[in-house]
Amino acid sequence: MHNNRITLTEAIKFHGHLGPYLVLGVLAGEFAVKRLKAKKYFGLEVKVWGATRKPKSCLIDGLQLSTGATYGKGNIEKFAGPMVKIEFRDCLNKKRMIVRLKEDIIKKIEEAKTHSESELLARKLYKKPGSELFLMSIRS
Repeated sequence: MHNNRITLTEAIKFHGHLGPYLVLGVLAGEFAVKRLKAKKYFGLEVKVWGATRKPKSCLIDGLQLSTGATYGKGNIEKFAGPMVKIEFRDCLNKKRMIVRLKEDIIKKIEEAKTHSESELLARKLYKKPGSELFLMSIRS
């Protein structure tokens, strides 16, 4: 784990509670920043599909926290869609990365029926590498 990783405490403080979509947003953002070698805050644009309603929309708070892209700066946008898909674009080199949730992760989230089950799942997901959670493709 690298030193500047967002902690669960920071994520909860920002969002208000712990859940799997918050954690997946944090991890997807960290994964993309690292893979694209992008600069946080102003060096990245983020587009999110399929996360317009709770609990999926909690993903967006995790993305804002981990990428520094915010609605105030206008470098994160959300769109309706049938499934969660995130596009990251490095503003410097124009590389794009598309991230989708793996099917088994979606299934695990759907199986968590109570708040405590969701919190426990979120803590487990936080410990996993991005390659176990996401399908990813990079385009120039």
